[in-house]
Amino acid sequence: MLIKRTLLVSASLFAFSLVANVASASAEQWYFYVKNSSNSTIKSLLVSETGRNWGYFDIGTGISPGENSKMVWDSSTNNESCSQFIKATFADGSESAPSKINFCKDLNDPIVFR
Repeated sequence: MLIKRTLLVSASLFAFSLVANVASASAEQWYFYVKNSSNSTIKSLLVSETGRNWGYFDIGTGISPGENSKMVWDSSTNNESCSQFIKATFADGSESAPSKINFCKDLNDPIVFR
């Protein structure tokens, strides 16, 4: 009985530590929101420090019209500038104009693509 109780307490403490680690890891992640106000699905988001060399941001299968989506920066970008250009490509073949955004501010205000 004592062994079962010890194992149960140990398992509970381990599970709690995993939850605490995940919570602290997500608190350190940089993120932003995108709102698709267009009539076409956003198929890709492209980001660039210079506006010349573009990297793709992983958005999965896309962002549907009317949808808000939270984007989380990969940790490999931690040493990059807060100011980045961003643009979207749409399922209808169109592309938004690039906008320069300070991604270290206003993290909860969505970037709206029309």
